[in-house]
Amino acid sequence: MLMAKHLLHLGRLVAATHGWPAAKAFKSYDMSDADRTELAACAMRLLAAFPAASNDAELMSAAFAVQLERRLVAPIQVVAGTLTVEGQPVFDDRQGHVWVMIGPYIADISIFRIAYSRFGPAALSRHVDLTFGPNKGLYVDPWHKSHRRGLGYEPRYVLSEEEVTRLMGGAYQLIESGLPKRAQDSLPAI
Repeated sequence: MLMAKHLLHLGRLVAATHGWPAAKAFKSYDMSDADRTELAACAMRLLAAFPAASNDAELMSAAFAVQLERRLVAPIQVVAGTLTVEGQPVFDDRQGHVWVMIGPYIADISIFRIAYSRFGPAALSRHVDLTFGPNKGLYVDPWHKSHRRGLGYEPRYVLSEEEVTRLMGGAYQLIESGLPKRAQDSLPAI
């Protein structure tokens, strides 16, 4: 029952930014095997394109959402809120966290990069190491199952298309700045 309440809340956040038809599509989406395959391929391309030292959740999530929107017929939203580990916020409230929702599925492209970085919060790094191990790139799970992994995703805001586009511009600049000139000429279309 609690998950239904959370989905209703998230549906309202989606509707506030993108309208009720988007909220309805969001709640009714079920991920296919073909979508899972494309999701993984998009994540691999994007993680390879971003400079290794980058762990900016906003930029990575926006770029991931844009790439997914080009390849999937699915309701994709970029969500800002609180990431918790075992019920405790990972970042202070002023920072928060940003992730992608594909219908009721969490697709967090930055969680592992943040956890593995030397700047990652200790609680997140420890939890990721113990729960997932090394060398992971993308966390995908139905939202209602994330708590089984000790993670909590508490949405506060769904980004508008304009906000995602603005962040995508920053992501592209970051990708370009981290690559040698020859590599810039062959950037993936993200």
